[in-house]
Amino acid sequence: MAKHAHNSAFDRLVTQLSRLPGIGSRSAERIAFHLLRQSEQEAIDLAEAIKAFKRDLKVCDDCGNVSESQPCPICQDESRNRSMILVVEQPSDIVSLQQTGSYNGLYHVLMGRLAPLEGIMPGDLNIQPLLERVKNANPPITEVVLGLNPTLEGDGTTMYLAEALESAGIKVTRLARGLPAGAALTGLSKAVLSDALQGRSDVPY
Repeated sequence: MAKHAHNSAFDRLVTQLSRLPGIGSRSAERIAFHLLRQSEQEAIDLAEAIKAFKRDLKVCDDCGNVSESQPCPICQDESRNRSMILVVEQPSDIVSLQQTGSYNGLYHVLMGRLAPLEGIMPGDLNIQPLLERVKNANPPITEVVLGLNPTLEGDGTTMYLAEALESAGIKVTRLARGLPAGAALTGLSKAVLSDALQGRSDVPY
């Protein structure tokens, strides 16, 4: 590949793209060359979309969901069951669960799962805000549903949260184990997610 001038526009773009999760230097170069082949307007549209994303999207102070309003539309919706919270790993999980039409409570986004080997500890997640939210809720929270992905780390996080919440006197359930082991919520069908919501069970620990 031809050498580029030090700190050229190409190198600066590749450097920024390489910082994205799952994008190495070679992938970043391929994306950069793809953008180079696009029209100027297409590249500008992409840049404007990223700019609007950072400017307009907000993280909900109540649940951690991502939307263009504060609080998010789900937390603002007074018709929802405000005595129940479903805990998920990422905002994308909320999208999948909402599509089932089987859940009408509130949500809480952890922004990840416990993974000690990767250095992700309780303080790195939105766990303390969840505990405080449950403690101070009005009306009171009567049930917390743990909807974490059925992976080793997800199950470990589920156990940790179950112990913390039940010690505070909160009923804790989890999505039914009909979910395929190792699968992510975003890759499951509406029918599977709906069955899991309807068949949620107590969390043993």
